[in-house]
This record gives sequence, structure tokens and C-alpha cells, in this order.
Amino acid sequence: MAADLIDQISNAFADHVAAVAPNVVAVATGRRPISGILWRADVVVTSEQMLPDTAECAVRYGGTEQAAKPAGRDPGTNIALLRLSAPAEAVLPAAAPTPRVGALALVLGAGANAGTTARLAMVHEVGPAWDSQAGGRIEALLRLDARIGRDEGGPVLDSAGRLLGMSTAGPRRRTLVIPAATINRVIDPLLAEGRIARGWLGVGLQPVTVPDSLREAAGRDGGMMVVNLASGGPAAQAGVLPGDILLDLDGTPVRRVRALSAALGPEQIGRQVALRLLRAGTLQTLAVVVAPRPSA
Repeated sequence: MAADLIDQISNAFADHVAAVAPNVVAVATGRRPISGILWRADVVVTSEQMLPDTAECAVRYGGTEQAAKPAGRDPGTNIALLRLSAPAEAVLPAAAPTPRVGALALVLGAGANAGTTARLAMVHEVGPAWDSQAGGRIEALLRLDARIGRDEGGPVLDSAGRLLGMSTAGPRRRTLVIPAATINRVIDPLLAEGRIARGWLGVGLQPVTVPDSLREAAGRDGGMMVVNLASGGPAAQAGVLPGDILLDLDGTPVRRVRALSAALGPEQIGRQVALRLLRAGTLQTLAVVVAPRPSA
């Protein structure tokens, strides 16, 4: 009985892999190939951090190869898009619900010969929406216990064969899943503009401790010191100076660069925000108009 059950589970997983294999592609970039997902008939989704700057690359799938060009990339969500020179036939599986910790997942990728690879993982951690170090909003935290290599950028399925999202290596090489909902949210803006514009103040910041004598007035024991300013940037135009200690943005405490990036989403561009800061021991509030972050 136990052997029969194992065979049933094994065959079910193999069937899930076979069903999604037409969506798994190998992206030849001049380095080692990386994995990607045929998300739409002419659009491939892959890991932005793995895709080098290139004018054109080759995409291999199902025994065929065709040229593709970058169509957009967003370091914030680690999503890059490639536009195929001709449409292909493939249908994504249905989106999976948020899994529970301990659930099994299948991590798919493209092998050395452009065939499909698969590995079994367990959902190690599940959490709410979060913001990446580059300021991108990710709809849910999904961390797996597997280590990935060239399969980064490939699809991740739940045990029922539904699509969880795209695999990527996060901090300390921990395997994360960029949810399908995140990809679906950014894909059209990326195709239209080539990038996701996010808010920018033009400041370089370093966490600091507020002096004891100023904590009561500041209402904070820590903030972010301005260590450099972009010439002509929003903060410089508003009168921010090196050495200022940023305490709040529109009343929200600013203690880390990631928190500031999260507060400067696309919807903030063009808005005036209030920066409360310490300068030479006195509190000041400056109005700054958020600008789009310049292209790299």
C-alpha cells in the first residue's frame, strides 16, 4: 500500500512537470544559460539579477530556438521580460493559492540541453507582502528550503500543479518565490515603459543614533544621516544638506533605507512630501517633491 501511494504521488508530480514543460525555456545570454517562463505567447519572464545587459539573446524551448530582445526589467521585483521574435504556444497553469508552511513545491528549470529539470522543495516560510532592498513590492513572502542554480527564473508549482510564481535567489542565497500576482501586476507597465518608475529623493543615507540631549525633541532615538546628495536632485533642490538627520517622511519614522524606499513607491512620484529632520541640533521640516528615480 505504501509503495502504491508513493508511486501515485511520484506519477502525479511527473505529470505536473510534463504539463508545464512547454512553458519552461532556456535563455542563452553569452554566459551560461538561465531559466525562464513563457508567460505569454511572445513574452518570457526571467530573473532580472541573472540576465546580463544584452541587446538580443536566444530562447530555446521544445526543441526550437528563436531570437528574443529585452522588453523591460525591474530590479525592485527581480523581474525581467524578453520579447520573442515570433509567438509560441503555451498556456500557464492556474495560479496557486498561498501555500502553508510545510507544503511541497516543485521547482522547474531548463537543463543544459534545454530540457526541463525539476526538484522537490518544501515551503519553509510564508509571510505577508514585503518590500525588497531595491524598493519593489512583493505580494507575499514565500521561501523554500531548496537551493537553486541555473533553474533560477523558472516556474514554481504547488503539489497540485498550480503556479506559485518564479524562483529566485534572495539574500544569503535563500530561495524565494516571486508570486504570480507580482508578475501579473508589473508585466504590462514593464512592456509599456521598459521599467517601473519609483520615487526618488536623491540622497545617500546612513543610519545614526540621535544624541541623548535631542531625543525628547526629536521623538526618536535614531534616524538616517544624509551623507551625500545628488546634484540637482529633489532633496538638494528642497534645501537638504549633508549632515542633516532625517527623522520622518510625512510623519512616518525613517530608520532604514529599505523603509524609505518602500515609502517612495510609484504612486508617490510628483507628490510633495514633508521631511522632518535635525540640523545642527534644531528640528526643521522641508517640503520635497518626489521625482522618478533616474534610469541606471
